[in-house]
Amino acid sequence: MSTSIEQKLKRLLDLAVAAAGLTLLLPLLVCIGLLILVFLGRPVLFRQQRPGLRAKPFLLCKFRTMNSRRGPDGNLLPDGERMTPLGRFLRAASLDELPQLWNVLRGEMSLVGPRPLLMEYLDRYSPEQARRHEAVPGITGWTQVNGRNALDWDQKLALDVWYVDHRSLRLDFKILRMTVVRVLRRQGISRDGHATMPEFLGSGIHVTPGK
Repeated sequence: MSTSIEQKLKRLLDLAVAAAGLTLLLPLLVCIGLLILVFLGRPVLFRQQRPGLRAKPFLLCKFRTMNSRRGPDGNLLPDGERMTPLGRFLRAASLDELPQLWNVLRGEMSLVGPRPLLMEYLDRYSPEQARRHEAVPGITGWTQVNGRNALDWDQKLALDVWYVDHRSLRLDFKILRMTVVRVLRRQGISRDGHATMPEFLGSGIHVTPGK
């Protein structure tokens, strides 16, 4: 099957699953939104600009999982101190990612692809690592089913580039099947000792969030 045909079929799959998911999961989405509203307040959604295909920026949507507590200096507290019990549950079950089905419907994301990271990371990638932006970013990906946040940055980015070089519908279906297993087992949600992934400062370098 040619690459162009596979890309069209992938987009059709994305549209079908995203539309069906948003429709069927609407009651769940509303319930999660109400819980966040009660326990965390507004905003219900976390919106942040992320780099998409060819690093073009788009506005990513997730359910909010942290509060807005700040220290005496006025800066936000570290992620681990702001993460709420509700937020931990949403992350463990990957329910915080559900609003990204809207990004998939809009064509900004795919069901499968390298995860969209932060805009400020763009100038920190090596030329090889930057190739992760040759594919549409995804809700799940090869990195997520091979360790997710339990991996270090060099491993994660190498897996992203591997996906770019080997992407196919067959691989996407394999990743989707593996994602279901990983979510049910709650594997690789975070690195030991960290509530979220340490910041990426360049190959082989990282710091703890909030430090």
